[in-house]
Amino acid sequence: MRLLVIDTATQALSVALLEDGAPIGRFHEIVGRGHAEALLPAIAALPEGGRADAIAVDVGPGSFTGVRIGVAAARALALAWNIPLHGYSAPSMIAARAGQAHDEVPLIVTITGGHGELFWQSFEKGGLISTSDIASTPITLLAERIDAATIFGTGAEALVTARGAGAAISLYPDASDYPLIADLPPLPPIPIYGRGADAKTMAERAAP
Repeated sequence: MRLLVIDTATQALSVALLEDGAPIGRFHEIVGRGHAEALLPAIAALPEGGRADAIAVDVGPGSFTGVRIGVAAARALALAWNIPLHGYSAPSMIAARAGQAHDEVPLIVTITGGHGELFWQSFEKGGLISTSDIASTPITLLAERIDAATIFGTGAEALVTARGAGAAISLYPDASDYPLIADLPPLPPIPIYGRGADAKTMAERAAP
């Protein structure tokens, strides 16, 4: 059983080919906004071109563009190969990794958002059980609400800086960590944007 894992929800581009739960090929690099150009070559460089029996894709939240790129590529490959596709969330992947080395309760995961906001979610049980819904909150407001000593994720440094206290551990989702969350309920392969889109239709702008 081979599983292709695709993760482009953050500044990291991360893909992995797992065979019976063990990585047999992986790529993980901070590419910023270069996902569109680098994703398919990264998959093609995996053993047998990344060909798998199923695909898992990070559905967010994170970068609006990055999430869309990953989900679109995963859907196209799943259709072309006629294989199952499911999603997982970026916070769950980061929380599971953080929970391997830290026993923080609650375990707070933050992901860089837009317009001065952070996506965030809290976890317990080694980072495997969520204790809040995914939310997007202004950094200044979140700094007043969250008092956990250690913050994890791509937005950790920004939150700790805003609070003026605590420790920040920067973590990006890593596709090869998928076995840590393999037992969690799968998500539909639909983007989780975490907040409303910036752009509005003409009808929405005209609405009172």
